[in-house]
Amino acid sequence: MAKINCIGILTSGGDAPGMNAAIRAVTRSAIYNGLEVKGIMRGYRGLIYDEIEPFKTNSVSNIIQQGGTILKTARSKEFQTAEGRQIAYEALQREGIDALVVIGGDGSLTGARIFAQEFNYPIVGLPGTIDNDLQGTDLTIGYDTALNTIMQAVDKIRDTASSHERLFFIEVMGRECGFLALNGAIASGAEAAIIPEMMLQQDQLADLISNGFRKSKNSSLVLVTEGDITGGAMAMAERVKIEYPQYDVRVTILGHVQRGGSPTANDRILASRMGAAAIDALLDGQRNVMIGIQNDEIVYVPFSKAIKKNKPVQQDLLNTLKVLSI
Repeated sequence: MAKINCIGILTSGGDAPGMNAAIRAVTRSAIYNGLEVKGIMRGYRGLIYDEIEPFKTNSVSNIIQQGGTILKTARSKEFQTAEGRQIAYEALQREGIDALVVIGGDGSLTGARIFAQEFNYPIVGLPGTIDNDLQGTDLTIGYDTALNTIMQAVDKIRDTASSHERLFFIEVMGRECGFLALNGAIASGAEAAIIPEMMLQQDQLADLISNGFRKSKNSSLVLVTEGDITGGAMAMAERVKIEYPQYDVRVTILGHVQRGGSPTANDRILASRMGAAAIDALLDGQRNVMIGIQNDEIVYVPFSKAIKKNKPVQQDLLNTLKVLSI
């Protein structure tokens, strides 16, 4: 295996709080180990359009507390083609970059896996996504911050829901993964969570109306995962208006506020640990793996396993929410 002298870092896909902490950790750990570092702007697009610049220790000063990503991020249709990936590979060769650290979610790591296989190129991934939907890791970078943002928003909405005796559907991110809705509901004391993982098994809304809303409650909060599987909060509200007109219903869609903000201590620590571990992995000869965390220990997860769909939610979380919502 060729010796690694220079690494490149990029962030791809949706931004997540803690990405900057990860960039900082990767950069400084690489420099500590005598490696050169180059930052690649705007994800895979930056490779194709040669948006690459040297990174020094001071390039990542005063960023650990910042949300978003200083490297920017973008979707790249060109990178999805063989021709685009060839251009990207030639850019890496020209810049003398021997290995890549890719920070992103499912789509980003899928791209990394394809590129690594095509060019036999060493890549290590970091799970940067608020959805917490990657296999092989208990947590992803940005998830804890997004969860706290949801909790704080729901706390505020509860004040209005109680004052007006209303049923609120609150839509959160997550796509095909219900972790944000489920744990957000538990953390905020919401009555229920409607999540993709349960939609095929039961009519969650009917169960909710028949069992979940006690007459002693003058308001109710329900978190709903966005996306086609659940239909989102608007679809739920429309159905209630037709089937259960006795309820005064309102909808709040939290949207991109969930991705922003200064990362929590947990996300800063997680990102820092994972960033340092990425350099250790490359120096140890690892390639085509994602850095994960299981039972508070760093693990190496093959890309093929990390990007599998349907990360399961724990049944005990569903039971806890049900018990506590009576």
